[in-house]
Amino acid sequence: MIRFLLWLVGGVILGGIIHIIVILSLPALAEENLWTRLSTLEAQNRMLILPPVTTGQPNPLGLDPELIYGVCQIDLSEGPAYVSGLLPDAFWSVALFNESGVVTYSTTNRDGIGQTLEIGIFNAAQTRLLAQQQLDIEEGVLVVEANSDRLAVVIRLAPPHEAMRQRFSGALAQSSCGPQPPDATPQS
Repeated sequence: MIRFLLWLVGGVILGGIIHIIVILSLPALAEENLWTRLSTLEAQNRMLILPPVTTGQPNPLGLDPELIYGVCQIDLSEGPAYVSGLLPDAFWSVALFNESGVVTYSTTNRDGIGQTLEIGIFNAAQTRLLAQQQLDIEEGVLVVEANSDRLAVVIRLAPPHEAMRQRFSGALAQSSCGPQPPDATPQS
């Protein structure tokens, strides 16, 4: 009887381990993930305004219908990236997502940034060059070090009234996102 219980407990433990391994490996085996879906939107190095989400319609990304979303994909292996724009005086947030869909950095205008968004995104090697003053950046740029090169920048705006939605979308569309500006070249 004791031998049977030991086999039973061993089988349950082994089954649990196999179950956990399968569940944790499934996202890595998926052919289509958030990153590949985002790549089809052609948002590489440019701010793309996502179409509004309407209540009752399919919402595969799980977006909030009250918010306006801007998305941009960047690759830091090509050099530092910058996100800049003058956003409306209402709540907004910026988040950096890695290829796995994990938020690696996030901020809001409530952090004292105000309406002006100026973020420089650097990988570890570029941050070292910045610290050694081998890269020039404009004064007032918020420096963010990313732990991966391929990132998605998501900006969310919350218009206080539906009538302001068009104006907020236009302001977000004027934002820039992409490689380092030509006037900020590495020093020799």
